Amino acid sequence: MPNRREVLGTLALSTVAAATPLRFARAAEVTLKLHHFLPPVSNAHRNLIEPWARAVREASEGRIEIEIFPAMQLGGKPPSLFDQVRNGVVDVVWTLPGYTPGRFRRIEVFELPFLPASAEVTSQAVQALYEEALEDEFPGVKVLCLHTHAPGSIHSSTPVAQLADLRGLKVRAPTRVVNRMLEILGAIPVGMPVPALPEALARGVVDAAVIPFEVVWPLKVHELVGNHTIFEGERGLYTATFLFGMNLERYRSLPADLQRVIDAHSGIPLARQFGRAMDRGEQPGLEAAKKRGNRFITISGAALEEWIAATRPVVREWVAGASDFDGEALLSRAEELVATFAG
Repeated sequence: MPNRREVLGTLALSTVAAATPLRFARAAEVTLKLHHFLPPVSNAHRNLIEPWARAVREASEGRIEIEIFPAMQLGGKPPSLFDQVRNGVVDVVWTLPGYTPGRFRRIEVFELPFLPASAEVTSQAVQALYEEALEDEFPGVKVLCLHTHAPGSIHSSTPVAQLADLRGLKVRAPTRVVNRMLEILGAIPVGMPVPALPEALARGVVDAAVIPFEVVWPLKVHELVGNHTIFEGERGLYTATFLFGMNLERYRSLPADLQRVIDAHSGIPLARQFGRAMDRGEQPGLEAAKKRGNRFITISGAALEEWIAATRPVVREWVAGASDFDGEALLSRAEELVATFAG
């Protein structure tokens, strides 16, 4: 039989419990499968995708759960990601429209040479243009945001200090526009998704790559090349555009309040957040290359102007090839938006 002290203790605990609101762990009502192509150690996984998933989970009070599958764990190759989300094989993807060349012609305007500013700036410009004029670009997909990486650099086995050094080099490139730029500059472009790059460099399939420093460290590119060519100025050599999207029917199937949660974690604010994380993600790659003692080559001044002039045919070709839309107007608006968000 309990003594007086035990009874008083039980009563005290009961009083505290009665005065404290109970918080029950709510089981998830919706589980979304999110698929992407980079490893879990990548900047995109750790600093873009995981924080977004946590924010959605918290904002929904646990009613939305996000299961993240990096490195193509659910099967397929990176170019298949858009169709996976459009067809409902997965619920959410993070991918590059440029992995399917020629399919998304209008959004690639931001990949034209010497158009992009920082990822934070350019990402907001991409999302703004999408909301203004390109909402039919990705049928079957609810666009959570579009964004870019920081302006890319050239990472090479032999130094690229001037235009002539590119001639004959086999260079990995991410998209149709960047392939054409390299071709015009005298290189031999080799298109491939970025996860294939380390093996391609190790086996001599390519001599160099254009990528941002943001993926240099997770892919160990700095250990496979000894030279890095970077470009000064307000605009970078190139960038690539990313799509963070959800199957449209899956989105529409959510209760209205959960749709609002997704909406609140989408659009220009999310593009800005992703872009900022991409800019910050450059530092580990830069530091790793410097620590290894790799050579850095900076293109500036008159040499930079020479590179800009040499790439102008890419821009003219892209505008001329826009048979089903006004390429000149789209390019002009893209440049305006980059300048606006750059302040």
